[in-house]
Amino acid sequence: MAGVDHDLTDEQWTVLKASWGGCAYCGATEGPVQRDCVLPISRGGRYTLDNVAPACGPCNASKCNDEVTSWMRRKRLDERAFLVRHAEIRASVLVCVARVAGDQVRPAAPAPRPESSPTWCT
Repeated sequence: MAGVDHDLTDEQWTVLKASWGGCAYCGATEGPVQRDCVLPISRGGRYTLDNVAPACGPCNASKCNDEVTSWMRRKRLDERAFLVRHAEIRASVLVCVARVAGDQVRPAAPAPRPESSPTWCT
């Protein structure tokens, strides 16, 4: 881990947790969530906004260092819904974090649909 460059800020993690509202994989809202690398560190992933999702303890432990889509298929979870939501949340977090920081927002990805904009982003 020490040899890998991680750039997920505490602010981004807080916003990610609020955006998902629970486990990104199974939707569980009970208990704390953990930072899970969608692409595991052992497979070249890093703790970055693009690669982290909140996971409940059971999902994080079960996924371990598996590739996310094959793991989701095995668990009979909706991988397409996860991937679409992951992309939407990433885009909205980038916009919100930039807005909070007072930066100019340059759309690098399509803007999130208004109905998916989180209430914590003002």
